[in-house]
Amino acid sequence: MSVPVFEEFEPAADCGCAGCAQQRRDRALGMPVRAGGHPAAHGARRALVLVAAAGVVLGGGGPSAFARPPDARLPGTPADGTDMTSVADVASVVDRASTAESAEAAAPGPDTPQGGAGPLHGAPGPGPQPAPGATPTDSRITVQSLRKTTRTEIINRAKVWVRAQVPYSMEKYWTDGYRQDCSGYISMAWNLPANEWTGSLDRFGERIDRTELQPGDILLFHNPADPAKGSHVTIFGGWTDYTHTSYIAYEQVKPRSRKQATPLAYWTHSDRYTAYRYKGIVSGGGGSGAGGGSSAAVAYPGTSKFGSGANNAHVTRLGKLLVQRGGKKYYSQGPGPRWGEADRRATRAFQRAQGWKGEGTDGLPGPHTWRLLVNGQGRSIGGSSGSSGPSANAPGFPGRGYFRPGRSSAYVEKLGKQLVKRGYGKHYLSGPGPRWSEADRRNVEAFQRAQGWRGGAADGYPGPETWRRLFR
Repeated sequence: MSVPVFEEFEPAADCGCAGCAQQRRDRALGMPVRAGGHPAAHGARRALVLVAAAGVVLGGGGPSAFARPPDARLPGTPADGTDMTSVADVASVVDRASTAESAEAAAPGPDTPQGGAGPLHGAPGPGPQPAPGATPTDSRITVQSLRKTTRTEIINRAKVWVRAQVPYSMEKYWTDGYRQDCSGYISMAWNLPANEWTGSLDRFGERIDRTELQPGDILLFHNPADPAKGSHVTIFGGWTDYTHTSYIAYEQVKPRSRKQATPLAYWTHSDRYTAYRYKGIVSGGGGSGAGGGSSAAVAYPGTSKFGSGANNAHVTRLGKLLVQRGGKKYYSQGPGPRWGEADRRATRAFQRAQGWKGEGTDGLPGPHTWRLLVNGQGRSIGGSSGSSGPSANAPGFPGRGYFRPGRSSAYVEKLGKQLVKRGYGKHYLSGPGPRWSEADRRNVEAFQRAQGWRGGAADGYPGPETWRRLFR
């Protein structure tokens, strides 16, 4: 299946006016061959430089059609004004420029320009916006400032454009005011107040692991070094099957909006796509597809519910979750509804267990801290791993030696039962049982590949990380 390309061509190829025709000629002459420029144009430019240089060197500075002003320097001439002494020197400079252009022409990946951030079409702008390639200086997007939406609503909005077959364009806007490129599509589906771009969408989401993907989340690749090289974003619509190696992607590509099965994470630059979840997600429908437990089941109540003076049921729930994750030692009594120093210290210990530093360990639960706690994810206080439920943490990894041909133990049977429970038991003709078999290895390999691992990382033999994810 061909890889989609996202660029737009301007000026319009079918416009016959003199201005567009001239602009097309100028652009073709000015572009390198790889970008569609005419091959003869590059040769002509190189020949012109050589002839001009030869005229200066061989003509002794006499009258010539190629004479240069006294204060002008040839490419490569030293800044002190010393002239080159031979045509060979000039040719060397031109050849170096040609080599640089050839190296640029060999750069892999299609050109994929991205539209910048801007207001909805016909709506007043939110103020100065960063140009593509710029780093946003204000990343303070809070949950309270976002429009609330559900997963079902995100998918339903995505389907509207698919049904309408909205054409791809970086410069045109659909009737709802959103730009008709990939980032405009996400802005529409997430119901953002403006048109964002691949370099700013992450401010409206929280980063998640790919194993946590649920319908309405996105997979984003932004190339900060050159946003025009491959940057793209898709909406995750659900896994295609139990292997979790492909998913239903809603996306805006040339020639129009589409919905189709797509390899995880994408056709190109797959290892560089990052999963994000919209910060304004609230409970109320999970869309289609499998994706594990819903993190929207208990929506983050907001920063105002925690901290000095807070007294509510959310504080009690936070405390109980922290106790389950190893924070009991911080509470001499409770936990209860009134915020106290024990809550702050336990929260800070949990945040530090995730490896966070600085402001990320202030002892006040934000959306990410809350999500990890209510879903039993992340590292518990003391270093153990989270599980997929509010129960005790996953059993510790017993060691690789138990999972080898000919070995038999209760750990092998426990592994097999968990694989079946997670939907990775298709290779079992009977069992699973305590003796390690090829069926065990192939089922483990399927689970490892579902994590996006390849090569030696997906050899079918469980290690500590495979074990942790399987029992999470």
